[in-house]
Amino acid sequence: MPWPGSARGTSFPRKAVAVDAAIRGRLAAGAYEGLDGPALCAAVTAHLQEVCPDKHLRLLWTDEPQSLDPVDEDGGQAAFLALLRAENQGIRRVERLEGNIGLIEIGRIASATEGASAIGAAMQLVAHSSALVLDLRGCLGGLPEGAALWCSYFFPDDQVHLNDIYDRTSDTTRQFWTTGHLSGPRYLDRPVHILTSGITFSGGEDVSYTLQAQGRAVVVGETTRGGAHPTARYPVSEHVLVTVPVARSINTVTGGNWEGTGVLPDVRVPAEQALETALKALRTGL
Repeated sequence: MPWPGSARGTSFPRKAVAVDAAIRGRLAAGAYEGLDGPALCAAVTAHLQEVCPDKHLRLLWTDEPQSLDPVDEDGGQAAFLALLRAENQGIRRVERLEGNIGLIEIGRIASATEGASAIGAAMQLVAHSSALVLDLRGCLGGLPEGAALWCSYFFPDDQVHLNDIYDRTSDTTRQFWTTGHLSGPRYLDRPVHILTSGITFSGGEDVSYTLQAQGRAVVVGETTRGGAHPTARYPVSEHVLVTVPVARSINTVTGGNWEGTGVLPDVRVPAEQALETALKALRTGL
């Protein structure tokens, strides 16, 4: 579930030619002989990303057989929403730390509809803190609408144009702006630090990159994985899916995104030291 901008992304059709040649060459050379399903998917994914280093381009193995009929027209969204419900809309913990600093740990970026109440509740719990830390070190991705909703809490109104997503299949561009009505209080005029790691991906990168570009947050930790292209999923067999990036995101401040490069931290430290580093800086500045 994902996000775009550089010519390295597979939302650019010319990349398909190079990918096709690379995989056919490996096949002819016998690179995939004797591999079981999961190993085959891992090998093909590695070879795909050698040619086109887009972390969203990959083969996925599923143990449970899946239908090849085109019945799932939502691109897996229903299943992802069910996962978010099971994971508390991606919110892992909310705490008030020493020095009246709020902490929200986010594992996935929820939808702007089903996740709105949970996100609002988390923001209510940190509403009276003096500073806030968003821990995205373990955030595995999510939905662009949810990323825009999270970002909306750090701006005063609905007048901030955050980014655009261009979809190649429909040749349309969707704009993402801050939201006018929120389920919780906005978090304004106070410092925000975001923690990142080499695991932080996709929707977690969107929140980090957007708030950093807007000058609304300081990013502390490691460079993120660098997956910025929204994708669609297609069945290849009963046990194999291919995820293909079909769009690209364009930040309104930078004109680009984090595809292939990751989000670069303002303060670079090992991920396990990011919280301590952020808290020290915030407590010193308060």
